[in-house]
Amino acid sequence: MTPRSSAHRPSRVGPAAAPGHHAGHLDVDALLDDLRTGIIVCCGSGGVGKTTTSAALALRAAERGRKVVVLTIDPARRLAQSMGIEELDNTPRPVKDVAGSGRLDAMMLDMKRTFDEVVLSQASPEKAQQILANPFYIALSSSFAGTQEYMAMEKLGQIHRDAQADGSYDLIVVDTPPSRSALDFLDAPERLSSFLDGRFVRLLLAPAKGPARLMTAGLSLITNALTRILGAQFLKDLQTFVTALDTVFGGFRQRAQQTYSLLKADGTAFLVIAAPEADALREAEYFVERLSEDDMPLAGLVVNRASPEPGGELSADEAMAAAQRLRRTGDGALTAGLLRLHADRVRMVERERTLRDRFATAHPQVATTVVPALAGDVHDLDGLRRVGDLLARRH
Repeated sequence: MTPRSSAHRPSRVGPAAAPGHHAGHLDVDALLDDLRTGIIVCCGSGGVGKTTTSAALALRAAERGRKVVVLTIDPARRLAQSMGIEELDNTPRPVKDVAGSGRLDAMMLDMKRTFDEVVLSQASPEKAQQILANPFYIALSSSFAGTQEYMAMEKLGQIHRDAQADGSYDLIVVDTPPSRSALDFLDAPERLSSFLDGRFVRLLLAPAKGPARLMTAGLSLITNALTRILGAQFLKDLQTFVTALDTVFGGFRQRAQQTYSLLKADGTAFLVIAAPEADALREAEYFVERLSEDDMPLAGLVVNRASPEPGGELSADEAMAAAQRLRRTGDGALTAGLLRLHADRVRMVERERTLRDRFATAHPQVATTVVPALAGDVHDLDGLRRVGDLLARRH
């Protein structure tokens, strides 16, 4: 399949459509085939099949002729193995046995390694080693709240810049971090700026930014107090680290803002991933509203793991009535059990459909595709292809 240069474009989340009008079906293949689509961001709460969806979209795009890299965040080991890769890391690894003329690489965000790469690229070798050995840097790069979200932004920016320079990829698929709010990474530039501009950081930077004699008596008192409380070596390590943040990581803000602008550009498409459950769809509503606030281009909603429609035309009430008649006569216990099971499945499907309809009524501008639940886990490329087929099917 040759990608098209013009096709479905993700519309930005805007005002509600006219009453009674729904955006309808999400055309996944049109999105993947459009060469103007350069980045697809999959976002959603945890446990809704977001990583599998990202991988399936990337594989389908590659087998339709795109040059794709999928950046996953903390994927299950079985997913790496399903792509024929023993272990995913911070370096793109080729996925073998991809059909068609495209190609697919896969990688997993290594938060600390990405942080280290930034330090090594921005500082002199001597300065870089001082930073890498600093205990505060080690703590920040390994576990500080928000670091994963920022590093996801940083890695996306790196991949995009490299792809623009050498033409290695024409599509980047991003699986967002599994945080409580899966759009936290959009706040990374603002959080970093707030941290670097905070009063405590400016206080610690004061000795480095001017001669000691210019320090005020008040500042000296505060520094002396911190030394007594924290210890001289602790405060020295902290000041060294914060000075490095200010000098070496000053470019962080600029690059984060550039990546943020990239996410708002027309070549980017956000997909909100959800499950057909009340809590998951409430979270999806939050994502849609947050994307709207930030003027991000939303392609649509993917509802994963939907209950398959039961066969036959027997309603839940009819099935339960028949089961009760069999129970009263004492005959057909097995048949009565199957009828009750059928009734439960019909009611589950109806409940899920009601939840989806409620979402569509509240957000009529959001195109949707529904993926039925699979019988087992995805453990190979064929499984990912099956998910891709289900993503792209028309209902």
